[in-house]
Amino acid sequence: MTAPAQILIVEDKDSLRAMLRHTLERQGHSVLEAKDQPEAEAMLRQSPAMVLSDLRLPEGDGFGVLKASKEFDADTPVVVMTAYGSIEDAVAAMKAGALDFLAKPVDPDHLLLLVARALEQRRMVTENMLLKEELGVRRGAPKLVGEDPSLLKVRVSLQKAAATDTTVLLEGESGTGKELFARSLHAQSARADAPFVAINCAAIPDTLLETELFGHEKGAFTGAVARKPGKFEMAHRGTLFLDEIGDLPLALQAKILRALEERRFERVGGTASVQVDVRLVAATNRGLRAAVAARRFREDLYFRLSVFPITVPPLRDRAGDIPTLARFFVERFCRDMKKKLLTISPAALERLTSYHWPGNVRELQNCIERAVILTEGDDIQPRHLNLSFVSLERDPEPPNPLAELNFDGSLNDVTRRAVSVVEKMKIEQTLKEADGSKGRAAELLQISYKMFLTKLKEHRLE
Repeated sequence: MTAPAQILIVEDKDSLRAMLRHTLERQGHSVLEAKDQPEAEAMLRQSPAMVLSDLRLPEGDGFGVLKASKEFDADTPVVVMTAYGSIEDAVAAMKAGALDFLAKPVDPDHLLLLVARALEQRRMVTENMLLKEELGVRRGAPKLVGEDPSLLKVRVSLQKAAATDTTVLLEGESGTGKELFARSLHAQSARADAPFVAINCAAIPDTLLETELFGHEKGAFTGAVARKPGKFEMAHRGTLFLDEIGDLPLALQAKILRALEERRFERVGGTASVQVDVRLVAATNRGLRAAVAARRFREDLYFRLSVFPITVPPLRDRAGDIPTLARFFVERFCRDMKKKLLTISPAALERLTSYHWPGNVRELQNCIERAVILTEGDDIQPRHLNLSFVSLERDPEPPNPLAELNFDGSLNDVTRRAVSVVEKMKIEQTLKEADGSKGRAAELLQISYKMFLTKLKEHRLE
C-alpha cells in the first residue's frame, strides 16, 4: 500500500478543487489547498510531496507557482492543469520544469495515475540520495553472525523493540557493530520499506551538524544557494540512526528533544515548522549517565533516548563467535576479491581466539580483510594476521622513548618535544587500559572524543 502523501492543490474554482480533494483523499493522501499564487507560496512552507496547479489563476499563475515550488525544493514534482486544447501552455510549463500536465475537464483516473507517477519520482529521488551516501560505507546486507548467549539476548531485544515504535539506545564499545544492529532493527520493523538514515555525530563539526540534521533554507548563510533537506526529513516514515550521540553539543540536544517530542522542527534559517514521522535509534560508546552527571548531556534527552536500552557485547565477551565471524569474513572478502576460498590454519585460529580484540568486530573484520589480501597459498597463517595490540610483555626490556629525545634548540623547543613524547605515551597507556575503546580512553583522559581523535591523528596512532 502506498504511504499517504501531502499534496498541494492550487485551483481557484471551488467545485473543481473540492472534486480533486475528494479524489485524492479517497486514496489516503492529505491535501493542502490554495486559490492563487500567493496562497500557494505560503502553503509551500509545509513541504508538500507534490504540487497540482492550474495555469490560470486570479492572482499570479501556474508558472509562478512552478517557479516558487522549484525555488523552495527543486525535487518537488509539479503537475499543471490546463484547458483542453492549450497544448502550447502545457509544453511551456514542462520546459520550465513541470513533470507533466493534466487536461481539463479532469479525468479522476488519469489524475491518480499522474499523482502516483509524481510520488514515485519523488521517492526515487530521495532513495537515490540515500544510496549515494550509503554505498561508501555499506558492504552487503545486515547479517548478525554468531550464536553466543549474549548475542542471542540482543537479538531477542531487537525483535521486541522492532514490534514497537519506541526510541532505542544502543550502548557498547566502539567497533561492536551498533549500526549493524540498528539496521537489523529497522529491517524487522514496520518501517522497513521506508528509508534508514545514519549520521555520525562525532564525525561532523558542531557548526555543520545542525544543518546536517535539520537542513537549511535558501539564503540561510553564505553558500546556501538552495534549500537542503536534513537527515530528519530524509528519514520521514523511516528510521534515523544517530551514532555517537554523546558528542552532540548541548544547544543541539534541546532541538533534537523538541523534534522527538513534537515531531516537528524548523530548518536553519527558516520559520515554518516541518512535520516528520521518524523512529529514532541512538548509539553511544560512552556512559551517558556520567555525561549527564557532568552536565555535558541533558538529563531529559537521556531519559527520552533510553526508553529501550540495548547493550551490545564486546567481542571478548563472545569469544566463541570469533571462529564463526572469522570464517564469515574470509568468505565475504574472498568473494569480493574474486579469490579462491581460503581456510584458516589451526595456528591462526588459535591466535585469533586468544587475542583480546580491543577494536571488537571492526578490528576482526579489518584483520581478516588484510589477511586475505596477503595470503598467496591456500591457508591463512599467523604471520598474515598482523594483530595490533599484541602484549608488550614479550619485550624483555621496553626501550625508553626519552632516551632518544632530541635536545637541540631552545628550552621551549626541547620542552615541546618532550611533552609530545609523554603525551603519546599516556595515550597509548590509556588505550591499553580501556581495551582499545577510544570513547572510554577519552573519558579516562578527561578530554572530548573529538579532541582524542585529533590527538590520535597527531601522534599517528590511528
